[in-house]
Amino acid sequence: MSYFQNDIPALKRELLPYDINVEQSGDAPCLQPVKILMLYGSVRERSYSRLATQEAARLLEYMGAEVRIFNPSGLPLPDDAPDTHPKVQELREMVRWCEGMVWCSPERHGAMTSIMKAQIDWIPLTEGAVRPSQGKTLAIMQVSGGSQSFNSLNQMRILGRWMRMFTIPNQSSVAKAWLEFDDEGRMKPSAYYDRIVDVMEELMKFTLLFRGRVNELTDRYSERKESAAELSARVSQNHI
Repeated sequence: MSYFQNDIPALKRELLPYDINVEQSGDAPCLQPVKILMLYGSVRERSYSRLATQEAARLLEYMGAEVRIFNPSGLPLPDDAPDTHPKVQELREMVRWCEGMVWCSPERHGAMTSIMKAQIDWIPLTEGAVRPSQGKTLAIMQVSGGSQSFNSLNQMRILGRWMRMFTIPNQSSVAKAWLEFDDEGRMKPSAYYDRIVDVMEELMKFTLLFRGRVNELTDRYSERKESAAELSARVSQNHI
């Protein structure tokens, strides 16, 4: 599904005038679009984390990315279903497919939602001896019903590190999100929208910088020393 329909009214295109199709070195063309998976943390009919994710998806597609958004509705609780469950398989296949991710959660009771955490918990720590999230880039966003907060962002940043992802420095927090979207679910021009543009542009740049270098950057002495079987046994969630 494409989210970009030549309709980004809040964006000043003259300041973001490109389809990013060249590596950051400036002389090596990208052979394929950057592949970004987007997760959001609410299944409400009017979910502001979903609406913010869709706005970010439009921007990423405008910059030349291929985007997939996972719908968490129907995803079982972690360990409450086998990992052969169709929604679990759908999520894991998207994780294998992507080069980078965007996580966008509401803040509920001062924390990310259980819906957001469940998606992350279903991403396996290992498949063989490799974390499927390892070496991928990550951008984090949150929406709040009240004043601006960063609790969900701080938690997701910790999780990104735990999943061995390259979490970009910039981040987005949208306060009083119910005021920031119109009746059609489109985000109004604002400093909050501009920050989402900044974050998506930075995600694209970092993902391109790491392209072709992930194996080198994530190759670790300790993992070369430890066999795949030993590593799988040590980190298996079945033993916890």
